[in-house]
Amino acid sequence: QVQLVESGGGSVQAGGSLRLSCAASGRTWRSYITGWFRQAPGQEREFVAAISWTGSSATYADSVTGRFTISRDNVKNTVYLQMNSLKPEDTAVYYCAARYSANWAVLSAVGQYDDWGQGTQVTVSS
Repeated sequence: QVQLVESGGGSVQAGGSLRLSCAASGRTWRSYITGWFRQAPGQEREFVAAISWTGSSATYADSVTGRFTISRDNVKNTVYLQMNSLKPEDTAVYYCAARYSANWAVLSAVGQYDDWGQGTQVTVSS
């Protein structure tokens, strides 16, 4: 099990940018797939992006492809989500999640992840 702490959320106008961070602690983070999800009020938690342990593979939801970039720094035990060209519909609480996996796989369902952070609020105004 790893402990995950998100940071970097805030309020921004449409078209702006934010970078979220997910810092991991606890057991070694080796071989963990890490994902970002988001949940808007009254809606289900939805997949945003995921990245392999090595950082060589990544996948994105269609709604954020071309605008968001996921990356990781394994020396710092941190995964990032760079969000550009933000839209009001990106407003949500953003969660970091991790799943131990020896091999890369596209994990886009909430139930596929074992460890979760507490979330960070992102608000985009028009």
